[in-house]
Amino acid sequence: MTVERQTMEVDIACVGFGPAMGGFLTTLSRAMVDENGLPLLESGVMPGMPLQLLCYERADDISFGVSGVVTRARSIRTSFPDLNLEEIPLVCPVCDEKVLYLLDPLGASRRSSGIRMMDTFAGMLSDKKTCSYELPYIPPFLSKHEGLVLSVGQFTQWAGSRLMASGLVQIWPGMPVSEPLIEQNRVVGIRLADQGANKDGTPASGFMPGMDIRAALTVVGDGPIGPVGQALDRHFGFPEGNHQREWAVGMKAVVELPENCQLKPGTVLHTIGYPEPEIFGFLYVYPDRVASLGIFVPSWFDSPVRASYRYLQHWMMHPAIWPNLEGGTLRSWGAKSLQESGKRGEPFLVGDGYARIGEGSGSTNVLTGSGLDEAWATGVQLAEGVAELLRSGKPFSRKNLEESYLVRRRDSWVEREGKEAEKARDGFQKGVLTGLIGMGLTGMTGGLLNLGGHISRPYERIPNLEDFCREKIAPAKVRELLKEAVTKGTSLSDTVMDQLGWPQIPLDGKLLISQQDALLMGGKVQAAPGYADHVVVIDPKLCDSCCPQLCVEICSGQALTYREGGGAPQFDREKCVHCGACIWNCTKPLEADGERCNIDFRAGAGGLHSAEN
Repeated sequence: MTVERQTMEVDIACVGFGPAMGGFLTTLSRAMVDENGLPLLESGVMPGMPLQLLCYERADDISFGVSGVVTRARSIRTSFPDLNLEEIPLVCPVCDEKVLYLLDPLGASRRSSGIRMMDTFAGMLSDKKTCSYELPYIPPFLSKHEGLVLSVGQFTQWAGSRLMASGLVQIWPGMPVSEPLIEQNRVVGIRLADQGANKDGTPASGFMPGMDIRAALTVVGDGPIGPVGQALDRHFGFPEGNHQREWAVGMKAVVELPENCQLKPGTVLHTIGYPEPEIFGFLYVYPDRVASLGIFVPSWFDSPVRASYRYLQHWMMHPAIWPNLEGGTLRSWGAKSLQESGKRGEPFLVGDGYARIGEGSGSTNVLTGSGLDEAWATGVQLAEGVAELLRSGKPFSRKNLEESYLVRRRDSWVEREGKEAEKARDGFQKGVLTGLIGMGLTGMTGGLLNLGGHISRPYERIPNLEDFCREKIAPAKVRELLKEAVTKGTSLSDTVMDQLGWPQIPLDGKLLISQQDALLMGGKVQAAPGYADHVVVIDPKLCDSCCPQLCVEICSGQALTYREGGGAPQFDREKCVHCGACIWNCTKPLEADGERCNIDFRAGAGGLHSAEN
């Protein structure tokens, strides 16, 4: 069916408002007019007017659904040399850093022989009361001394408010972009998502086709799971040797700390070793007794049991963490997929009519675990290159963008440090202990030494559930639990964790609450009607032989559930937090493309509604 669509022309169309786009728009807007407000960069579609610069963001506000971070903030401070931290909520300088190795106080986690050796050594030196060992030395590549702890939500809200107040930039939240417009391998703009559609995308009453936004340049900063970035990856492919096979889901919360908490604002706490050896944890303290905390569950977590929310609660209750939290209150909660391939995950950054910035462009440093400042820097670099091309009257061709943006990026600290870090985490393909040693080697030698190896696709690493549980649960019992979960349409992970020896979480209604309560109290999840479902099973028949379905088990909001009797999972977008973990946890690759699996993550509205996350 041919759909007639309205068309609008702009100079530059931007997709996604995060740190990278904040850096791009902040830098370019400053170059657009002089001190008298007269155009320095004139519009090509509206002669005599300043550049027509529009940004479309999927979330219902420009600050929803992100997380707390610790950052050195080099690029951000360069953009704002007179930065007054008091203008931004939930931000303060780093004052204290600690890295803790957490022992397992329950005896429920999986510990390899190498990890048991580490446990024995750490146990001799550990604080018996807290079941933890504080590392006496933080390597320079991990230290965030003189950095900032901040809420990305609050920071982007602050940066976005300044941009919109300038009158030079239009930012449109609640406007998901469905796809790029590609003509003869040139990106000529974007298409907004259809509205007034049924869940399957077919027109409903009040159907309104998404508008085509045509632009001389399309700037893509919609993150690692954004539909525009994914479409470009599928159309243009990746540079030889590059891929995006390494992921993690960050399960995060913002907590009001109890009055007796002794942690000072600016405290940075990182943990390894628990609740499973592969899972990393963090706690960052803001002013006014507020903290951001969470865990990272990586794609090299060789387990079919991926109950991230429950793992988060067990981490919170560890004796080294819980005394700082007990009596506190959950203020906000959320989750996000992180692209952990770093430099190796870099796609084609430029082409005719488009450029890519931010996390989806491979800017994250996988050695230092930092991404916000790197993303901001890529936006600044593109803006400087774009301004240069506009002043010289050159078109946004691939060649011109390479000579303006790409040259700046390749000559920057982002590129230099990203290359040093490129193979930092390869050792984790062989185990946690090997991975930690590999990171240390890479960091201490500036990338000269590492423990490299073949990077498996996530679905290639998942062990059989019966084999995984064999030491503690008989295969017949596993099959019984699996059958019960499919029959009832309920999650399997909680039941399996019970059987593996993990105790039930003592819910208190304030801090330790059920996952569904977190959606309402902490995540504040909403989904606007009239859009097609954004999580789509490509070939439902592939799901018939998939059990357990890891997309269901990992789902941060329990939006994906088993279909009673089996088959493709059911999706409830009213619970989806748009974390995207289902994409890389699907274990059924497509026959035509082994790098893609059976879940498509498309344009969709809604998700988290909290600026604190």
